[in-house]
Amino acid sequence: MRLLIATDAWRPQVNGVVRSLEHMADEAPHFGAEVIFLTPERFRSLPMPTYPEIRLSLVWQSSVARHLEAMRPTHIHIATEGPIGLATRLACAREGRAFTTSYHTRFPEYVAARTRIPEAWSYRALKRFHRAARAMMVSTPSLERELTGRGFQNIMRWTRGVDTSLFRPRRERVLDAASPVFLYVGRVAVEKNLEAFLSLDLPGTKVIVGDGPSRDDLERRYPETRFLGALSGEDLARVYASADVFVFPSLTDTFGIVLLEALASGLPIAAFPVTGPLDVIGASGCGILDRDLRQAALAALALPRDKCRAYGETFTWHESARQFFSNIEVAHAEA
Repeated sequence: MRLLIATDAWRPQVNGVVRSLEHMADEAPHFGAEVIFLTPERFRSLPMPTYPEIRLSLVWQSSVARHLEAMRPTHIHIATEGPIGLATRLACAREGRAFTTSYHTRFPEYVAARTRIPEAWSYRALKRFHRAARAMMVSTPSLERELTGRGFQNIMRWTRGVDTSLFRPRRERVLDAASPVFLYVGRVAVEKNLEAFLSLDLPGTKVIVGDGPSRDDLERRYPETRFLGALSGEDLARVYASADVFVFPSLTDTFGIVLLEALASGLPIAAFPVTGPLDVIGASGCGILDRDLRQAALAALALPRDKCRAYGETFTWHESARQFFSNIEVAHAEA
C-alpha cells in the first residue's frame, strides 16, 4: 500500500490531527504500508481569518491532480475538509479515484463560535464533502451515533493512542506552584471553552499549556493562572507529571488525545460529560465527569494515579494504526 494522506493540518501546528497522522506514518511499515503526505508545505498559503496561526493553502484541483500523478498512490485518505482536502476530493471525483476521509474536528461548532453561520449550514456542507468517500473514520462510538443521526453514512471507527514511554509518572515536579495543580493542555481558543475552567474557584494553581488567539486576552483577565505557552516532548511530559488533575473544559472535541497523555502520566481527568471524555473515560474510574466542573476537579483529586496510568497504557498507537490501515484496505477493496 502506498497511501497518500491529504491534510490541511500540518506542522508547525500542534494538535491532535497532526500528531495522529505522524504516528500513522511511523507505524506504517508494521502494516506493509508507505505513507506520503500532501500538506500546506507544497503550496502558497494565507493566514486564516481570526486564527492566523493556521494557514489556508492556495490550491487548485489541477495542481492536486498533478501531485497525484507524480506521487502515484495506490490509496488516498483525505484527513481534513480545508482547501487541500476539498481540492483532493474534487481531483479524485474527476479521475474516478476511490478515497476515504476522517472526521476530526467539529467545524460547525467552531465556525458558529466565531461567526454567525448556523451549525446546520456547516453540517450540510460536511455531509456533502464526506458523502463521496468510501468510508469516513471517526474516533468514538458516541460521535458515530451523533453523526449517523445527522445523516452521515459509511462510518468506520478509528481510535487514538499515546506514547506511554514519554508520558509517564515521574518523581520530579518541575512546576514551582502551589498544590494542587490543575492542568489544561491544548489550543488556547474560544472553542475550547477555557473560561469554564479559568473562572472556577479552586485551591492551588491553574496551569495552561498551549497557545492560540485567545491567549493574550485570557492571560490578561486571569493573572493568577500560569500560562506556559506551547510545549512538546520531554518538557510537556514533565509538566503533565507535575500536575494533580487534568481539566478538560471543551464541549466540542471529538476525542482529545491530551486525555490519553494525561492518563498515561498518572493524572485523573475532570471534564464535562460530553463526547470525547465520555468515550475515553467511560466506566474506568479514572475521571470525574460532571456538569459542575468545579465539583469534578475537586473530586478527581481523590482518584488513584496508579489506576490512571494503568488505564492509559491500554491505548497504543500500534492498535490505532492497525484500525486505520485496516479501514483503508477494506474501504478501497469495495471500490
